[in-house]
Formats: sequence, structure tokens, C-alpha cells
Amino acid sequence: MRREDENHEDEVYESMGGNHPSPADGLTAAEPVARIERSTRERDPSCRSRCNREHRYLTSVYTHMRALALRLGLLGFPLFYLGWAYVFWSPILTSDKSVWSFPNVILLLVGGASPLLAGIVLAGLTDGRQRLRDIASRLIDIRRIRLRWLTVVMLFWPTFDLIMAGAALILGITDRPLGLAWDVIAAPRSLAFMLLLSFVFPAVEEIGLRGYWIDQLQERFPPAVAGLINGVAWAVWHAPFVWLPGYYASTTFNPELWWWLPSIVLHTLLIVWVYNSTNRSILAAILFHGMMNFTGEFLGLAPEIFPFMLIGNFFAAAAVVAGSRGMRPGNVKRNTHLY
Repeated sequence: MRREDENHEDEVYESMGGNHPSPADGLTAAEPVARIERSTRERDPSCRSRCNREHRYLTSVYTHMRALALRLGLLGFPLFYLGWAYVFWSPILTSDKSVWSFPNVILLLVGGASPLLAGIVLAGLTDGRQRLRDIASRLIDIRRIRLRWLTVVMLFWPTFDLIMAGAALILGITDRPLGLAWDVIAAPRSLAFMLLLSFVFPAVEEIGLRGYWIDQLQERFPPAVAGLINGVAWAVWHAPFVWLPGYYASTTFNPELWWWLPSIVLHTLLIVWVYNSTNRSILAAILFHGMMNFTGEFLGLAPEIFPFMLIGNFFAAAAVVAGSRGMRPGNVKRNTHLY
């Protein structure tokens, strides 16, 4: 069979002039293969007809999907984002097995990829490769994060959590606000799990939620309003985590919806503040989000503190909305992905 292919390739090259092309001819390795494939289609009418049908079908599917994405506009992302996640998480919610057992963990991860998938798919459909390149650039370009803002990204949450822990101690909310998790840091498996929850999962979320959708929202609304809408969708996506069996078993975090969901919305405003202030850096948003998770776990915040922290989150979000240039209407570029 291989010999037949080689003979056919020789015939094609002979029809092209008799010699196999070399790099000196200015042809890439793919070009001769492409010519062979074209020659095969020309010699086999049934292949040509089948390839044309497949091409027309794929083109039709892409055209309809793009038209749908454009028609849905701002609603496209939350519908994809929430719908995909809930489809895969629903079987886990009715299961009596741990979310970390097989096959629940697969369903968790596939559903959890929804923000990344929604952002990448919709970016490609609505704006093509230019938008995808823009997202990739903002994901890896550390030059967008000036030293002052890198300091904010890395130190905001340790400072905030320590202030809230001190206030909780003074106000008598708890007599032991912190329990440093040195044992978790020292154990490789526990540390790997903590880093996974702290930084890898936020990367999946931030690429879609902030890297794609917040730009769409800020083209239509002021930053604070866009952040609230973004945050509500993010909170709705997180709500099932409370009922996923064993999801927080290896952490000190035990959320209740009444204080957790509003906190997520307020955290969104803080993330949008960092995102806008670092020239729309997705990397900055990921690091800021990851430090929020990692700091809480490492400091071992007492469970009684978390509801109390809702107050601190409110005042922090209010302060950045009122006092930051990045959160003022008119200070965020419109159609930024086109620049």
C-alpha cells in the first residue's frame, strides 16, 4: 500500500514537472501534499463530490452558529456558560458519591470548563482569530501589569484578610480567627490540590468571564454595572457547589448561600477594578483571583469570619467603585478587542 502511494506521488510530481520539489524551490512540506490531495480529488469525482458536500455542511454549520452568537449578543455567554455547566453537574447533584470519585470528577471538570469554552467559542465566532489572538496576548503579557499593580495583586488579599481577622477578634466574633495551614503547605499532595483550586480553576474562569464577557458588557454599560451583571452570573454558576457532595471536604471553607453569593458579586467588582487598571490583563485577574483563594486557605480563616467578611467586601468594593479611575464611566475603551 505504501508503495502504491509512493508511485501515485511520483506520478503527481511528474505531472508538475518531473522532479520532487526541494526547500530551494520555495515550497513548504505541506504544499506538495496539498497538490497530491487536489490531484486525487480531480482523478476521483466521487471524492470531489463528497469533499464539496462536507465543506458546504461545515460552512453552513459555522454560518448558523455565528449568526446565532451575534443575534444573542450579551446573552450568548451566560446561556452557554451556565447551560453547559448545569447539564454536566446535574447528575452529580443527584449522586450520593463524592464529587471527587469517578465518574463524578470527570463531570465536574467538563462542566467546570464552561467559562473557558464559552469565552473561546464565542470569541472565535463573533470576531475570529483577531479576538482569539487578543485574548492570548492579554493572558501571557506581564508587561501590562505595572509594578505598583503587581504589588496590589499579590498583597491585597493577605492584607484584607488579616485586617478582617483582627476586627473579628476585637469584636468578639471569634477568639481564634486564624489557623495557619503549615501542614497543608508541607504535604505535596495537599499543596498541589490547594494550588489547583487556587490558581488553575480561576484561570479557566477568568479567561471567559473577564477576558471575554466583561469587555462585551463594558461596551454597553458603565464598569460598575457591567461588574454587577458579570458577578451575578458568576454567583449563579457557583451556587451548585454548596450541594456537590464533598467538594469542600479538603478545605476550611464551608459556604452558605446567603453570604457567599453576595460576596462573589462584590469580589467581581474588585477583579474588574484590577482588570481595568492593568490594561485589561487577564493574567492580573487570574493572579488576583488565585491569591484570594490561596490566602484564605493558607491563613486558615475561622468559619465564623466568612459571614462577617461580607461587610468588609462591601466597603472594599464601594471604595474602588467610588475612587478608582478604572471603574469610572468613560475611562474604559470601547471595542477594546479591536485595537
